[in-house]
Amino acid sequence: MLTLLTLTGCSRAPVNSPHTRGDETENVLRTAFTQRSPKYLDPATSYSTDETPFTYSIYEPLYGYHYLKRPYELIPKAAAEIATPVYLDAEGNVLPQDVAGEEVAISVLDIPIKPGILYQPHPAFAQDEQGNYRYWPIEPQALAHKYGMDDFAHTGSRELTAHDYVYAIKRLASPRVISPIFELLAGHIEGMRDFGEALREEDAKKRAALGDKRARAEWLDLREKNLKGVQALDDHTLRIRVLGKYPQFNYWLAMTFTAPIPWEADRFYHQPGMAEQNLSLNTWPVGTGPYMLTESLINRRHVLSRNPNYRGEPYPCEGEEGDAEAGLLEDCGKPTPFIDKIEFSLEKESVPLMGKFLQGYYDIPEVGRGDYGVSMQVAAGDYVEKARLYKDRNIQILSTPAAQQYYFGFNWKDPVVGQGDTPEAQEKNRKLRHAISIAFDWEQYVSIFQNDQAQVAHGPVPPGVAGYQPPPEGANPYVYDVVDGMVQRKSLDEAKALLKEAGYPNGRDATTGEPLILHFDSAGGTGSSAVLDWMRRQLGELGIQLEIRATDYNRFQEKMRRGTAQMYMWGWVADYPDAENFLFLLYGPHAKADQGGENASNYQSDVFDRGFEQMRYLDDGPEKDEIIHAMVAQAQYDAPWMFGFFPNSGGAWHGWVGNAKPTQMVRNTLQYYRVDPALRAASIRSWNAPVRWPLFVLGGLLVLGIAFIVVAARRRDQRSARFSYVKEGA
Repeated sequence: MLTLLTLTGCSRAPVNSPHTRGDETENVLRTAFTQRSPKYLDPATSYSTDETPFTYSIYEPLYGYHYLKRPYELIPKAAAEIATPVYLDAEGNVLPQDVAGEEVAISVLDIPIKPGILYQPHPAFAQDEQGNYRYWPIEPQALAHKYGMDDFAHTGSRELTAHDYVYAIKRLASPRVISPIFELLAGHIEGMRDFGEALREEDAKKRAALGDKRARAEWLDLREKNLKGVQALDDHTLRIRVLGKYPQFNYWLAMTFTAPIPWEADRFYHQPGMAEQNLSLNTWPVGTGPYMLTESLINRRHVLSRNPNYRGEPYPCEGEEGDAEAGLLEDCGKPTPFIDKIEFSLEKESVPLMGKFLQGYYDIPEVGRGDYGVSMQVAAGDYVEKARLYKDRNIQILSTPAAQQYYFGFNWKDPVVGQGDTPEAQEKNRKLRHAISIAFDWEQYVSIFQNDQAQVAHGPVPPGVAGYQPPPEGANPYVYDVVDGMVQRKSLDEAKALLKEAGYPNGRDATTGEPLILHFDSAGGTGSSAVLDWMRRQLGELGIQLEIRATDYNRFQEKMRRGTAQMYMWGWVADYPDAENFLFLLYGPHAKADQGGENASNYQSDVFDRGFEQMRYLDDGPEKDEIIHAMVAQAQYDAPWMFGFFPNSGGAWHGWVGNAKPTQMVRNTLQYYRVDPALRAASIRSWNAPVRWPLFVLGGLLVLGIAFIVVAARRRDQRSARFSYVKEGA
């Protein structure tokens, strides 16, 4: 019975909950991470998706994206407004706003910073009564038992200034940092490349004089070093001088690469002993955002807590069609963030993670992962019991086409499927590409291999990006017909007719009679898979034979660099929501084989390139859209790609999580979520109520067992007594 009571008492707390009992009633959002702890939280070096829920919650770039609007709209964050550039010619004269982009030598951005923004409490800012920094300098032995910021008794704060953005951009050029974004920004910010070279030369001299270890141990104070293209005109005005006219530069100011870094934090962490205690901007960042890192147990648990100094940016009051009906505007104007803490717990395996999510122990499986919503929608479509479970538990499963594309490319240098050397060859090869494009049924591909969780592409610009034109207006006229407003893939007979016009009737060379054999370079390392078999069947409908050249990914990349692959399939994920970020994949000067760029098909078109050079100078609007549509039409005609598909991206949220909306581009989503702890607690109790009847059965069995033992013992005693009596009587 004691065992029964013990088991009954234990059953009150579910043994697989990753949280302390009672935490479900707190204003805390619980989620998981499955790979490793975030490695780089220094904004100058962080470039991994699993780090962005932290960096975009802690740091504040100058600009950001409207949480609800689609296409994505750039909005000011720490900046007071989106700066209007002033254009200068080579002599420094001011040019009119409508000047041709080719005439602009420098674009000057004077960006106003909102006053009164404060940094989170941090020991780097702590000062004593005399105004001296408490933890500068600090002796290494004083760090012996300090592993996090809560191990320092004193903290401080100060106001964000334009100087912090100057310092942050200078750090991108530092040889002590090695930022992945330096080369790109050095091509756009005046003087940045020379600034980086000067820093490298200075660092080399120090290493030669002091040795590598001592030189790197010294703090590199960047405050007095001049970078011509980035200056603070005053505490609340940042000036950036951009080379030429480049409106897309604003998108880089929405990334945490250009988030502010206070010099005090850089100096604080660059002290002897800090690295040995794993104390750095990579592990304990310092920002002005809505949250701050307050707990960090490597590969176990991390906690973001509300920044007490955050100003409370209001929740948006506008969105796209359907947002109001979905309840996404109910918090209009209310100060964010709504949640006090975000807890991230390690879950090494996906199965227990999803099990705990379905039990309510996680509010979101993983923040920032776009595959959960897609996979759960597929599961709900395949299994009735899954669909019923998700519905009964009011799980929000949402997805939307991502700013991402998978495309099938033809190598423009190839004599068979490429451009061709003569006008006759160009016409012949173009018809071959169109015939193949018709035969490849991408609707079927999406249904089979993407479980209908993707959108067939008609061009290189995805939904959600300005310039995208949905079908039927944007339909590819060389592959589809529009009948009664509906898009229909052209018939296989039309593809065969084009193939014959290309000189390959029934898939054979009209001159030699030899079969047409095309080659697909696979990056998967195997020549046999369901996808490759499907591709063979598509071309087989035209009588074309497809041979697979399977290699590992490194070898595949080498083929692409050399321009030796005939046909291939690749993908692209947008860094920023501008058509340029996709159209440059077809821009001639970016050809991979000749220039080392990202134009993997090595496509060359004077018409397309002229459009690209015009488009990149324009702000979003009708004129830019018109040029984009003309470029897409040219690419549809030339067919350097079969445009493939735009995959869906989405998420899963419990019903008690408010303001959930799938997005790939908005990274600071934690700021806008809210939770209903009471509903969560009630749901967890309901879904995980202990099943007690087995315990009572066990208890009954125990009672019967005890009774049996007692009866058996009595009978044994009786037999023993009878035996003794008989023996003594004998």
